[in-house]
Amino acid sequence: MKGDLFKGIKQFEFPTPERARHLGKPSFVVPVYYYDNTSMTAIYTASTAQVRPYLPDPRMHPVELRPGRCLVAFTAFEYRKTDIDPYNEFSIAVLINFDTRAIPGLSILRQLLANVFHAYVWHLPVTTEIARYGGVELYGYPKFIADITFTRADGHIECALVENNQRILTLRGKQLPTRPGKVVRFKTYPVKDGITLCGNVYTNHLSYAESRGGSDASLTVGTEHPICAELRSINLSDKPLIYQYSAANEAVLFGPRNLIDN
Repeated sequence: MKGDLFKGIKQFEFPTPERARHLGKPSFVVPVYYYDNTSMTAIYTASTAQVRPYLPDPRMHPVELRPGRCLVAFTAFEYRKTDIDPYNEFSIAVLINFDTRAIPGLSILRQLLANVFHAYVWHLPVTTEIARYGGVELYGYPKFIADITFTRADGHIECALVENNQRILTLRGKQLPTRPGKVVRFKTYPVKDGITLCGNVYTNHLSYAESRGGSDASLTVGTEHPICAELRSINLSDKPLIYQYSAANEAVLFGPRNLIDN
């Protein structure tokens, strides 16, 4: 039920550092609550050999669907109510095993069965400075400010990602009929000051749908932005393997932890 995700969790308040007083908040709380969100995800296959050089830690092993083809997830987030005010976000993430070699097919099956997914977030643009500052300074996430806009028409939702008037990509998905989903855990591995950390995200999908076959979502990559060249270099599949539409969800982003405390 709505709100259940936040029960039994203690939030801790920290004063805003002096160098960030311009953000207009006297303090931050961790974990960060996301009370009302919409998201869509399209998971594509990509060349493992081409993706691997973008991973900053040799202990990060791309999860493969089959030998030579790993999984890259594109997720658009519309956060309407959060502890750090509304903002939008776009995640480009590589699904990985950490410190354990991935077995094609089997590793992703294990994550699916456990409902716990491990990922390295490759790019994470956001629309507000407070979201960028917290993500970079506290976690080491690769955040930058960009324009992330959502439009809805003809039974579809579309997210356009643009920086400095250069279109990076557009993700378009069908607004599928939904039903209550599960609580999903994502273990992310940001790198802060050269040290790989672990950050946990729990998402409660209140209204959720999923499809396979590639007909319900599409990704259009731009041409001029540097990220476009990176995406073209990894040989993405023409269609997504899986499309996930979450019309309504709530989430908790826990503070970063050292791997030894994982």
